[in-house]
Amino acid sequence: MAYPWHLYVMAALYTFAGIMHFIKPKIYLRVMPKYISNPKLMVALSGIAEIVLGIALCIPQLKTLSVYGIIAMLVVFLTVHFYMLSGEKASAGIPKWILILRIPLQFGLMYWAFYYLQL
Repeated sequence: MAYPWHLYVMAALYTFAGIMHFIKPKIYLRVMPKYISNPKLMVALSGIAEIVLGIALCIPQLKTLSVYGIIAMLVVFLTVHFYMLSGEKASAGIPKWILILRIPLQFGLMYWAFYYLQL
């Protein structure tokens, strides 16, 4: 089955984001909430999850599972977005208005993934 081009864009975005966890781990470590134990492991696991889910999105037998995995992952990532709003150091120097805009963006990404359940 041929999927629309934008599904492949989503798959590429998650795969690329996951790879970046290994190329630039310090960026992700800076925004990891302090209450999460073993932040290096969590950055690596979240990177692996993004890569696997991005690739699985393109495999017809795994697409539905991948969509649900992406939505679950984005829900979990909301904790990081809210943590980044908690203070100057947690924000990693990102302006507050951008941090606030990222929250509805997460819901938009969830909807985008949910859309592919119909295909």
